[in-house]
This record gives sequence, C-alpha cells and structure tokens, in this order.
Amino acid sequence: MKIFTSAQIHELDKYTIEHEPIKSIDLMERAAKAITQAITDVWNTATPIIVFAGPGNNGGDALAVARMLIERNYDVKVWLFNISGHLSEDCATNKQRLADKRSKALFEVTQEFEPPQLEANMLVIDGLFGSGLNKPLAGGFASLVKYINASPSKVVSIDIPSGLMTEDNTYNVRANIIRADMTLTLQHQKLSFLFAENQVYIGQLRVLVIRLSKEGIEKTDANYTLLEESDILPRVLKRDPFAHKGKMGNALIIAGSYGMGGAAILATKACLRAGAGKVTVHTPKRNNVIMQISVPEAIIQFDKEETTFSEAVDTEDFNALGIGPGLGTSEQTAIAIIAQLRRAQCPLVADADAINILANHRAWLQQLPKGIILTPHPKEFDRLEGNCTDSYERLMKARDLAERIQGYVLLKGHNTSLCLPDGHIIFNTTGNAGMATAGSGDVLTGIITGLLARGYKQEDACIVGMYLHGLAGDIAARDLGEESIIASDLIQYLPYAFKRLNE
Repeated sequence: MKIFTSAQIHELDKYTIEHEPIKSIDLMERAAKAITQAITDVWNTATPIIVFAGPGNNGGDALAVARMLIERNYDVKVWLFNISGHLSEDCATNKQRLADKRSKALFEVTQEFEPPQLEANMLVIDGLFGSGLNKPLAGGFASLVKYINASPSKVVSIDIPSGLMTEDNTYNVRANIIRADMTLTLQHQKLSFLFAENQVYIGQLRVLVIRLSKEGIEKTDANYTLLEESDILPRVLKRDPFAHKGKMGNALIIAGSYGMGGAAILATKACLRAGAGKVTVHTPKRNNVIMQISVPEAIIQFDKEETTFSEAVDTEDFNALGIGPGLGTSEQTAIAIIAQLRRAQCPLVADADAINILANHRAWLQQLPKGIILTPHPKEFDRLEGNCTDSYERLMKARDLAERIQGYVLLKGHNTSLCLPDGHIIFNTTGNAGMATAGSGDVLTGIITGLLARGYKQEDACIVGMYLHGLAGDIAARDLGEESIIASDLIQYLPYAFKRLNE
C-alpha cells in the first residue's frame, strides 16, 4: 500500500475529480458519509457533539458530517472559524447546506470566540486543519487546541489531528497539536502516523475508503510503501521437493563474545529456522559448551582467542554472513570486523556491535561492500549518524545512508522501515510491543541471514525477513500475551509464521 505526501494527496483528489468524473463537493460528501458512519458506529444519539471546523476543506468535511449527524437526530453544535473572511468553495457550500438544515446549530467565528463548555459526556469533532497544513499552529488556533486537549471530552479528528503535519514534524510545536482519541483518516495512512512520538496525537486509527481513483493511485509513484501480505507471498521461495542440505544454503554467523553467547545462540537458531541448509557459527572457544548444547544442529568454528572475535575468516564456502550480535567493541574485535566486512565474498548482514564499531570508526563506512544490510535499532543508528530530534529526521538520515553506501538500512521499531539503495522506504506492518525484549534483534539477524543463504536477494530477504519476524511475534502474542514474550519465543513461532504464508 502506497503512502502519499500531502502534495500527492491533493493531486490524487484532483485526479479523481477529473477522471471519475465527480464534483469536488460530491467527493467531500462521499468522505463525510464514511466519517459519519464511523462516528455513529461508536457513539449514539445520547452523546452531545461539538464540531470545530476550519476555513478549508477539512472544515468542509466537518460541516458535512455535522449536517449528516443532525439528520440522524444527534445533538450537534458547530463552531466555524472564518477569521480571514475567506472559506474554501466546498466549505462555503457546506456552511450553507448546514444553515439550511439547522441554522441555530451553527456559530460562525469571525473575531471574538467564547469557547463552549466541554464535558466528559461530550464528543468533539476536530475539523480545523487537514493534511495540507505546513507550519505549526499559533495564536488563537493554538489556544483552542490547548483548550480541547485540557477538556475531558472524547475527540475524533477528521483525516489528521489538527496541528500535526503529514510528514515532517521535526520543528512542530507539539503542545499545539490535537490529542485525538480516534483519527478517521481518508483512503491512506499518513507518513507521520508511523512514528512513535506521534501516537499520542492519533489515538485509535481507522482508515476510511472513499474510493479515490484506482488509476490515479496506480499512476502515482510513492517513495513510501506499507507492506501487505500480498506483497510478501510472491517473494517467498518454494522448497524443491528433491532438495538436500547442500542446495538449501550455507550460512555463517559471527557472534557472541564470552558472556554474550546467548546472542550467538539466538542468531544461529533463527538462521536454521529460516530454512538454511547448514549454519556455521564462529565464536570464541569458551562458548563451546553452551553452543554445542543449545544448538546441536550448528557447526561450531572457534576463534583463536578464548573470549573475543579476533581475526577475519574466509567466507568463500558460504552463501551468506551475519555478523555483530554480542561481539563487543574492543579494538581487536573492531579491526577483525572491518577486515571481515571488506573481505566478505557473500551477501551479509551487519547488526549490533558491528554497527557500534562502525559508529566508532565512521571512516570505515566508505569501505563497506555494496549491498550490505545494516539492521540498527534507533540508538545504534544515532550513534552511527548522529543524534536525531525525532523519527522523521532519523528516517531521512537512514534513507541518505542507504543511498550513500548503496546498501540496505533496516531501521528497527514498531513500524520497522527498510531503506533501499534507490531511496525508496518500505514499512513493515507486523509485530507488537511484546517484541520489545532483549535478543529480538539477534533473531532478526539470523532470519535475514538464513534467507540470504537460501537464495533470496537482499531486498527480498529484508522484506520477507522483517515481515516473518513480526508475524512470529504476533502469533506468539496471540498464544502467550505480549507481556511475557522473550526472544526465543520468536524462533519457536517462526515455523507457524512460515506456515501461515504457505497456506
């Protein structure tokens, strides 16, 4: 599913109006019907409703919704803010339609504004500003937003909470953004909805289909995409019925300094569960017993040192390499890691301490092989590219890094984002808060390495890997609940994730 910018949303509306064809006022009516239905699904006629409408098309939506609610016998009062003396054409039309329906319900604000009392039993419909907003709210509108946020009323925002911008909120004034209990967005999610710091403004999100032009959607190129299951299925490789382990890929995992052997175990097990025919784990000698007992299916290759990774190894016989989990950041290990990255002869995934070491030696970024996959969590990424103000800035830096190194940057989070070398960004849609537990990233490294060994191209390994990782977490949460999930549960439930896709 494509995610469009505010400018693209505006153009898509125009395309629909021109090619359906449909009048803009009738497209607004269509949207208002969907919004009204969503509201009446939750709140009944016993709920008094206060509508705040702005002077643009978001306000026009709100006025149309108010009229439809009145037609369904809801108690509705509307404040239309026309400070500049100019309403959009469709907003003006819906103002007149509402006045014709029930003029006493409409209060037009041109100068002074005496806010209504907002009570706990009331519903506020926020239709002040929509997806076209490009600067922080200030003055009277900022005061109104703060007044609404301080009230005990429930709040529903139309399309986007007023004050929140569609993409970049890095320099927004966050006190001047509506904190909605529910956001009813039209046709597509907005980019800013995917960022953790914005969730407090969105509340429960519902995406309402208003039948914008399918042709227009298909023709419009989007830099951002939300993964759907239909995107995954064609990418999943089928297992040859006559396959043997030699045909299913040979993976190498370099992980686990002494005392962090668990990271090596998790990555290795996940790699095996992802379908790799053989997995070799290179680890310090003192991890021998724990590895042999925990992962008897793996081949153990010992480093010459007792407790650390100290020297790059040959990768000629391997189809994929995963490196970094639990390795530590000593200078000896750092030199071994960059040597390993430089001499790798197979697709590779760099995670955890491999990324931390690159952050400590940023000049080494120029030596990374093309097609490398980096899988940082936000703190690891900030160490690598500098502290970021918010998720949008971090995402833009991750996109730039992927383009600069011609590799793949998989930025882990609730909506894990994959930045491709061509600048496109793909957001994952599986996973849950129960996966916020130590070792989850090691499991993801193992899964992607296993898929690479199986023969997946880097892009497909990342896309299928992050989707399966989240799906295993979702299935685990269904059975275990989110609170008690641990990283090894993700490995245990990975077969069920594969089974779900295969079915």
